Amino acid sequence: MSSQFDEFLNSSDFSNHSRRAFLADLRKFSSWFEERNKESFALSRVTTRDVVDFRSHLQNVEKKAVSTINRNLVTVRRFFQWGVDHGLIVLNPVKGVKEIRKQIPAPKGLEPNQVRRLLREIELRDDVRSGAIFSVLLYCGCRVGDLCGIELSDLTISERSGSVVFRHGKGNKYRTVPLPLAARKAVSAYLAIRPESSSTRLFLGERGPLTDRAIRVLCEKYGRFCCFEIHPHLLRHTFSHKFLADNQNDLVSLSQILGHESLNTTARYTKRTDEELGNAAENVNY
Repeated sequence: MSSQFDEFLNSSDFSNHSRRAFLADLRKFSSWFEERNKESFALSRVTTRDVVDFRSHLQNVEKKAVSTINRNLVTVRRFFQWGVDHGLIVLNPVKGVKEIRKQIPAPKGLEPNQVRRLLREIELRDDVRSGAIFSVLLYCGCRVGDLCGIELSDLTISERSGSVVFRHGKGNKYRTVPLPLAARKAVSAYLAIRPESSSTRLFLGERGPLTDRAIRVLCEKYGRFCCFEIHPHLLRHTFSHKFLADNQNDLVSLSQILGHESLNTTARYTKRTDEELGNAAENVNY
C-alpha cells in the first residue's frame, strides 16, 4: 500500500512539506482502518462508514482540532479520487463525507491599554518614523503591503482633513482612505525629518524604501518592548474593532476602508470573542 501512497504523491507537484503531511494523514487512516476492521488496508475495502467512523474517532477519541480533522479528510478524499481516476476503484467513498464546520471566531486585536502602551513606547524613544508607521496602521487599517506601497503623491494632508491612496491593495484594488488627525500629525512629523531620496516611497530605511519584512521586524521589536505580540495584521484587526465600536457598527464604511469586496468578510468583526460571550451570558438572570 505504501507504493500506492508514493504513486499518489508523485502524481502532483506537491511541496516537500505537503508530501510529509499527506503521507502522515494517509498512514494514520490506514493504521486506524487495519486496527478497527482487523484486516489489511486496501482501497476497494474502504466504505463511507469507515470514513465517517474515522472522522468520529479523530474528533471524539483523539480530540483533534477541527482543522486537523478536516485536513485528514481532504487528504484521504484526494487519495481515493486519485484511485478512481486511475481505475483502481469505481467510487470514492469519501466523496459524500463532509468536513466539520467550525464557527470562525472574531479576529483579535489589541486592547486599548495595549495600544496606549505601544504609542508610549514609541514616544519615549522619540521614534518619529515608527510613530508615523504605526499611526497609519492603527488609524487606516491598511495591510502591510498597502503601507509599503504609499508614494509621497498618495498623501493629501491639510489642517482639517487628509487622505491616503492605496494603489496596490490586495487584488490590485485601488482605494482612498481618510487620514485622521492623529495620523496626519504623525505623518507630518515624519515628513519633516524624512531623508532626501530619489525614491518617491513614503517610508524609507537606510537601504531605500521599507519592505514588508522591515515592517514586520519593526513590529517584533516593539512587541518585545511592550511584552506582547505585535504584527501588522493585528493592527488592522485593532482598527476594525475600534472603528465599529465608535461608529455604531457601520459595516459599509469599514468595508470600504478595508478594501473588502463583500460585507460578509467585514462582518466577522461583529462576532464576539469567547470572553465577551461569557460576560454577556453572565447577564442572563431568571
